[in-house]
Amino acid sequence: MNQNPKILVVEDNPLNMKLINVILNSEGVEVLEAETAEEGIEICQTDQPDLVLMDIQLPGMDGLEATRIIKNNKQLNHMPVVALTAHAMEGDEEKAYEVGFDGYITKPIDTDTFMESVRSYLEPGTK
Repeated sequence: MNQNPKILVVEDNPLNMKLINVILNSEGVEVLEAETAEEGIEICQTDQPDLVLMDIQLPGMDGLEATRIIKNNKQLNHMPVVALTAHAMEGDEEKAYEVGFDGYITKPIDTDTFMESVRSYLEPGTK
């Protein structure tokens, strides 16, 4: 894992954002925050994070569409994008992988295993 990886968290729920921030900061991760998919895409272009944690249910454009845009952009498609979702409906996980997500983490966040999951996406070849 990079010394201080940069992780973009695209999450519209302030409590989830705060929890994720606390966990990642305690591990020395630089956290970039976006509340909308559009803002997330913009941050991907300007800051080139090492990993994107993308909520699927977002106001306006959803996380599926945002990930499709990121994965279809030659400058951005190398970034791993992991779905963060509480709405695990039948077929959601398949949909997420179809649009290009590299992984899937369900909410509520399990504080014991969350960092382990995140690390696995930051270290190439460990998934």
